[in-house]
Amino acid sequence: MELPKVGSIGEYIRDQRKQAKISLRQLATQAGVSNPYLSQIERGLRKPSAEILNQIAKGLRISSQALYVQAGLIEDREPDSDVLAAVRADGTLTERQRQVLIDIYESFRKENRAEAQAEAGRTSQNARPESETSEVDAVLAEEGVTSSSNGRIKTEPKEG
Repeated sequence: MELPKVGSIGEYIRDQRKQAKISLRQLATQAGVSNPYLSQIERGLRKPSAEILNQIAKGLRISSQALYVQAGLIEDREPDSDVLAAVRADGTLTERQRQVLIDIYESFRKENRAEAQAEAGRTSQNARPESETSEVDAVLAEEGVTSSSNGRIKTEPKEG
């Protein structure tokens, strides 16, 4: 997640607040921090804790991870997909719009991963071990039952 680099976490928070078109007092109220403390963070006089960053992120309605990365608390681990890079690079969107699009995209990806894991689980439950398969096939062959290439079972009259 390549974020635009600014001089400090305070400048980044100020930029996000201005893009969201909310006042310092409004953000302080929404984040549950004092107005003077938030002002000091924005001016680079205070370094906020992860807890405070989380509250500020909620007040700004942006990802707390974005603030953590910007503050240097965590490193971004997963490389961006082309979709994420395009959304982040689009200067016509506000930060909130970008974050909403990213959240929706990530929820789709998470849902697809869960479905793929569930499908893999169903497939592995339905699959018989190779040794069991060959034993069953051998017994069925003795009874004159075989399967064709299309998976259909056909019975053949047993001579005897």
